[in-house]
Amino acid sequence: MSAASGGGQVLSLDTLVRLGRGLRTPGTPRRLAVPDGMTAPLGCDAVAMPARFGPLVLPRLPRVGCVYADDTHWWWIVPSDSDYALEWPAPTQYATGALVPDIPRLIHRPDGTLPYTPPIPLYLALCRVTGTTPSWSRQVSA
Repeated sequence: MSAASGGGQVLSLDTLVRLGRGLRTPGTPRRLAVPDGMTAPLGCDAVAMPARFGPLVLPRLPRVGCVYADDTHWWWIVPSDSDYALEWPAPTQYATGALVPDIPRLIHRPDGTLPYTPPIPLYLALCRVTGTTPSWSRQVSA
């Protein structure tokens, strides 16, 4: 009897999701998911920093959006194109489209419906903790 006629195995949604996750190759970039109930009208990018900087940056920010973490990095959701005219300080990484190598766990969810950390305060806090001069403050040579 064929599955179309009702004799095949029925798979639950949980099983299908688990099978789909199993098809992914480790290290394949994946998009950070915005939590349920939140919207991202400005699109999403992400800024990653080594995990050791996360606790130093957090108290320096006036508002914190969604933050994800794994054993090595903290990922901050920012509006798309937050890298425009900014040189994010090393050792941070900017991820266009919030595509990250593995899906880290959500460690901070803001109140409200927007997932964003404001990029300029995040940039300044990262410059501060990394000892980097903000790009607009550097001397220009002729």
